[in-house]
Amino acid sequence: MRRKAAITGIGETSFSKDSGMSDKALQLQAVERAIADAGLARDEIDGLIPSPHGSGFTVEGFAENLGLRDLRFSVTIHFGGANGCTAIHAAAMAIAAGAARHVVVVAGRNGYSGSSKISARPQLQPGNFEVTREFESPFGATVPMHFYALIARRHMHEYGTTTRQMGSVAVAMREHALKNEKALMKKPITIDDHEHSSEIVRPFRLLDCCIESDGAAAYIVSAAETARDRPNRPAWIIGCAEGHPDSPTSVATRQDLLRSGVTIAASRALTMADMAPSDLRAGYLYDPFTFMVIAQLENIGICKAGEGGPFVESGGIRLDGRFPVNTHGGLHSQAHSMAGINHITEAVKQLRGTAGQAQLLTPSPLVVTGTGDFGDGAVAVLAND
Repeated sequence: MRRKAAITGIGETSFSKDSGMSDKALQLQAVERAIADAGLARDEIDGLIPSPHGSGFTVEGFAENLGLRDLRFSVTIHFGGANGCTAIHAAAMAIAAGAARHVVVVAGRNGYSGSSKISARPQLQPGNFEVTREFESPFGATVPMHFYALIARRHMHEYGTTTRQMGSVAVAMREHALKNEKALMKKPITIDDHEHSSEIVRPFRLLDCCIESDGAAAYIVSAAETARDRPNRPAWIIGCAEGHPDSPTSVATRQDLLRSGVTIAASRALTMADMAPSDLRAGYLYDPFTFMVIAQLENIGICKAGEGGPFVESGGIRLDGRFPVNTHGGLHSQAHSMAGINHITEAVKQLRGTAGQAQLLTPSPLVVTGTGDFGDGAVAVLAND
């Protein structure tokens, strides 16, 4: 699949706390903008990967509302926060197999103002994660924060990782958001602000948690032979993979809590790209909680085990650091309602050189990740040449 496909179009809605639009309208707007950005006609789209989150369309609903007359490939991915990145893998496979030429991927919802509000999940969905519901939920582990907290506490025990180091991630994400006109969070924060914010689930404080927002984002993956004919510089897919940890639906029963799906997927994606972690110039790491940035720096191999905390504390993930992370502000300070696709659209902007005040001098190649609530993961390596 290496260099068989590229991301040729991106589209975003505004990000807000009250969109005034339905989930479906948000998704359609993002798709329309991605199609226009790619310089395509609607009927050239022949592949579709919608999101299962929110009140979105079925594949048939999208086809009808967009006027897609020659839809040849469709799939729905149930991978939680890894959906957006996993879809790169699925779209690239479809194109490499000749099943489609232009695949659109979309996710979005009213994650703050609507009925699909992100925090309106008091328990695991019935019928899913039976082991977790039987053996972990009775002890109070019912939402993603609880499971991520278990992993974070283990890392703290093994390596001495501190809450101040996690706070360094929150501060860096907010600094990046201040340079992004689309980001929601515009008030600077300090480590002291983090340390004095409310404790939610130990070790996570309020400022360790991603925000809730309304919005949608989309991107288009095109076959290599058509990608250079698009109006904008293509973001080439040079490595992509997904990975599943041991005991994928139960965190507490794993032999190694720190070996995640990203650990597995990163090795596969870098092998496909014929690269080492040291070749990567920037990261767009799915960040539902600050600790996950520290963990993924180690999962990918940017840092050795136990070195992620000191790395972020020393400024390594800031715009002027050795490995800038989430130059848009991430889920913590830009927006969170679109399965990490805003990480992908920002990565594409960086590779095009259109990321505004947050533009990096040498962003290529870069890595994008996604994580599900129980440690499933996806990784994509993108380059601009």
